[in-house]
Amino acid sequence: MQTDTLNKICERLEQDFGFKKRKQYYQDGKCPECGQKELFTLRDNPNALKCGRENNCGAVIFVRDLYPDLFKNYSARFKQTDTAPHAAADAYLSEARGFDLSRLRGLYTQELHRDPELKITTATVRFPLVNGIWWERFIDHADRFGKQKAKFAPGKDRAGEWWQMEDTAAWPSEIWLTEGVFDAIALEHHGIAARALMSCNSYPDKALARLRAACEVAGKRLPTLVWALHNDNAGRTYTLKWHHRAKADGWKSKAAQIPQSGRNKIDWNDAHLRGAMKPSDRDTYLYEGALLCAVSPSKKARIIYKREERATFHFSHGNRLYWASFNAEAYNKAKDKLEGESTGMTEQELRDKALNDSLCVSEICNCHPQPLYYQSNRLTGESWYYYRITFPPGPYHKTEIKDTFTANQLTSATEFRNRLLHMASGAIWDGTTPQVIRLSKDTLFGLKTVETIPFIGYAREHGCYVFGDVAVKDGAVYKRNDEDFFDIGKLSLKSLNESIGLAINTKREEYRSDWLNMIWACYGVKGIVSLAFWFGSLFAEQIRAKQQSLPFIEMSGEPGTGKSTLIEFLWKLVGRTGHEGMDPAKSTLAGRMRTFTQVANLPVVLIESDRGKEDDLKLKKFDWEEIKPLFNGHIGRSIGVKNSGTDTYEPPFRASIVIEQNAPVSASKPVLERIVHMTFDKSLHSRENKAIAEQLTDIDVSEVSAFALMATQREAEVMKIVNDAARDYSNQLLSLADMKNVRLAHNHAQIMALVDALKLVTPLTDEQHSATHAALIQMALARQVALDVDHKHVQTFWELYDFVGGDSGSPPLNHANSESLIALSLVEFEARVMRAGIRMPCDLSELKDLLRTSRARKFLDHKNVKSRLTGEAKKCWVFQREI
Repeated sequence: MQTDTLNKICERLEQDFGFKKRKQYYQDGKCPECGQKELFTLRDNPNALKCGRENNCGAVIFVRDLYPDLFKNYSARFKQTDTAPHAAADAYLSEARGFDLSRLRGLYTQELHRDPELKITTATVRFPLVNGIWWERFIDHADRFGKQKAKFAPGKDRAGEWWQMEDTAAWPSEIWLTEGVFDAIALEHHGIAARALMSCNSYPDKALARLRAACEVAGKRLPTLVWALHNDNAGRTYTLKWHHRAKADGWKSKAAQIPQSGRNKIDWNDAHLRGAMKPSDRDTYLYEGALLCAVSPSKKARIIYKREERATFHFSHGNRLYWASFNAEAYNKAKDKLEGESTGMTEQELRDKALNDSLCVSEICNCHPQPLYYQSNRLTGESWYYYRITFPPGPYHKTEIKDTFTANQLTSATEFRNRLLHMASGAIWDGTTPQVIRLSKDTLFGLKTVETIPFIGYAREHGCYVFGDVAVKDGAVYKRNDEDFFDIGKLSLKSLNESIGLAINTKREEYRSDWLNMIWACYGVKGIVSLAFWFGSLFAEQIRAKQQSLPFIEMSGEPGTGKSTLIEFLWKLVGRTGHEGMDPAKSTLAGRMRTFTQVANLPVVLIESDRGKEDDLKLKKFDWEEIKPLFNGHIGRSIGVKNSGTDTYEPPFRASIVIEQNAPVSASKPVLERIVHMTFDKSLHSRENKAIAEQLTDIDVSEVSAFALMATQREAEVMKIVNDAARDYSNQLLSLADMKNVRLAHNHAQIMALVDALKLVTPLTDEQHSATHAALIQMALARQVALDVDHKHVQTFWELYDFVGGDSGSPPLNHANSESLIALSLVEFEARVMRAGIRMPCDLSELKDLLRTSRARKFLDHKNVKSRLTGEAKKCWVFQREI
């Protein structure tokens, strides 16, 4: 390790873990896994940090994983000079790869790669192959280039060839065949002759032909080929393919595989760096390779027994599950018999032959059930084991299926059989209950635990966004692994919600930003306000945590003003299509509860709950009072927990509320105060804008869904702007003479702050920004005025009351005995109005809801009063007379 890098690493280790210097060691560091001060490492070569609690923890942390930034930008740290033309390449090979440069001199050069599309460069370390071909590895922040970390000389044919460190006069008995140059160099460092195929799908027929010819000329035996490809699907597939081909070509052949665990896949260079190339390690790798290449279940069972010597065990072969039983009495009889026959076999051959006659192998399942991890719901106490079921090749089913088993299903042969058959067509378990229990005992102990969330979106407990196949945490984007969860450092997380599908495109090069001007053209400032709120919904939890509330936004207006078109496009920004919103009037209370809790930091859109038409009279009206607690992040209702106790649970509201309907919301003043209201109209409608709106509709979700990633990756910057600006804008609004309502000022100030933050991820112009701010100020003032007056239907009601002589008519309509009260029977009022030839302002059922919001003559109660007109009890609506 270079001195400069070593000093930086040591400085960070002392700061991060509190190490104490003791001779050649760092000791007493705090282990991040168990929290105990048992961490230690070498001071002059701190490649790995190890926890001394071998039995209780045994954590191993690799410095290259801990501080990756110190192993990336080599050309900036190690300048190329006339005396050191390969300075960066030297440092990369020694530090990042752990190689002895004295063994590599003359085998590589330092070059420069320039990407014409990304317009970025990187230093490379280049290795010449054969026939003028070369291969080079990027060494300066290679992650900038996407999936491409290396490249070959363009236009050159390398089929059938390999790379080797050097020609040698020695004739190795084995040659290990790896995928990459660094794998081959790593093996050579441990005395293993190795060649790099440069790709797992390349069979080195030309190189093998030259080797065969050289052996024949020199009179040497052909070496054994050891296929040491990566232990992934492609590597295993080609290992078997090339193993059988090599044997058919007359070569002795076998395989070596590194066992894999966790999210980080280990190759031969990693094994070299981690000190995992000891003779015992090599035996393990060859054992794993032998299991892979076993031609039959019986052969595989013998390989396992020779290593483990267990009387009974299970194993998989060809994606089927088998059970092996060793009969010691049969073994001894077979061996005695063979020895008595004087067959001339060696002791090992006698044992192998006797083993064939005493090891019974039977199929217990026609597929391979493999546990991946344990997942649970802490609230309900429910838990599951997540399994991958793989099948032998066949035309009528998938190659694998993933689903869950419960504890009961893993301890009973009958339940296991039924669950397996339910999960996959034709999947049959033939084993017994003791075999099921043994299988569970061997495979479930120490299984990885994955945290679960029952919703889609932001998990505040983990500080992580989960969007279907993509997650975002601390600005970094993670893709769901092939085991259906997100592996993020120490956090393993997945969502149990499968009812909402978000299709987020992570390819930023496919993202288009011209949609913003389309929204501006078609909707003006109201479109930007809607967009800003939608953008702010991605941070609903964080905003409420700091500011205690997040307003609702209402988009009302006559049909045909484009509200639905705008909402459907905004959904595309977060990867959702085929959905506009939920009609709360058509949903049950339980259904609304589920809708309100199935997303976090995403909008919940309530649509068309304002119906008042005759054909909807049978539809139960939605009470807007129900959403009031959502303003502060509370559902306001408890649900029973599915367990044997009396526990209840009140789930938090983690989302935002968008109200989209034709008529504005009619509710109590506390509800209306929580709403930022906009009325959409057709003032911007034109032939040109119609064409633009059609373009907006035609934009595919894949072209704009990266917006969700762009926004959430800048979470820290967004929240700093919102937290700082919202307070200032609130004070600015309250300084206006006509603004008295603190809640209204705070709500509109939050949207103004979100418009500021929106500039981080969209090309919002200063003109658009200023116009939107001015509109929000006017919206706040207009809302203040609207809250101080009654609904138009209520105003008309009182005008009619005065017109038909509610207090002075013959007879009067007011049954109240007190001069300060008005007590009305609405049936009598409606009859009086109809006799006068006047239409009611609205349907009586709708009017009843609106009268509860009456402010000029304050609504008090709906109750029985003693009528001053008849002296009898009368059911009346009671109001306070205006002063």
